[in-house]
Amino acid sequence: MHLLDWSTPMIMGILNTTPDSFFDGGRYTGLDDALRRAEQLIGEGAHIIDVGGASSRPGATPVPEADERRRTEPVIAALHARFPNTLLSIDTWRATVARAAVEAGARMVNDISGGEMDASLYPTLAELNRQTPIHYVLMHMQGTPETMQRNPQYDDIVTEVMDFFIRKIKLLKEFGLHDVILDPGFGFGKTVEHNYTLLRRLSDFKTVLERPILAGLSRKSMICKVLGVPPADALNGTTALHMVALQQGANILRVHDVKEAAEVVELWLWAVGRR
Repeated sequence: MHLLDWSTPMIMGILNTTPDSFFDGGRYTGLDDALRRAEQLIGEGAHIIDVGGASSRPGATPVPEADERRRTEPVIAALHARFPNTLLSIDTWRATVARAAVEAGARMVNDISGGEMDASLYPTLAELNRQTPIHYVLMHMQGTPETMQRNPQYDDIVTEVMDFFIRKIKLLKEFGLHDVILDPGFGFGKTVEHNYTLLRRLSDFKTVLERPILAGLSRKSMICKVLGVPPADALNGTTALHMVALQQGANILRVHDVKEAAEVVELWLWAVGRR
């Protein structure tokens, strides 16, 4: 079991083994390419490697289960063998993919759906957790990747996301799953205004729910739309928002660019007097 130390912010490096992810799709679809990328991310300071085999970009259509598993299981097994001290995460909402990944060496399940898209996920995680304790990232999403950005609406986004987390944490406890990390789901069924409201209020979730917070801001549309840049030119904006997220209490930054995120964390530690 990887015991996570929440006293210092952690970095989750993104490793997409997909052909169509919004920023790095197609770059790491081969096993050798994925291993080299993971080695680079770890060398730059990643504490967690998050392996995804199905794009969740806005408008993405569902990937067949067999394809998602084929893209992720061998990569996780190879990473576990080569980097046994690195925490591996599987980015999936499917119970079968999660099971295969945990059996291959993953110890974190990063679920964009919050258990809403596969009713068998929580029972499966409960079974797996009894054998090998795992971390679970509970993310909020309105709709599905295919529909989420068509017309997202909320009466009060902070209250609605908070209520979602409260309901899901209670359910997860009933399944014996207590190691829960919260992700408000920036860009998943939210407008630019919704995203920045959540970012300003990020610390509220941590204070009220007493759970660690993951911030997934890297190169997302909330940066690109405000600055008028494509994802390829959104690193500077990402860095700026990472600092805001740390100031708001984020415990994990999920990023494409580990070196730059590590620099943000280091400067933040100096700024708050913890170096």
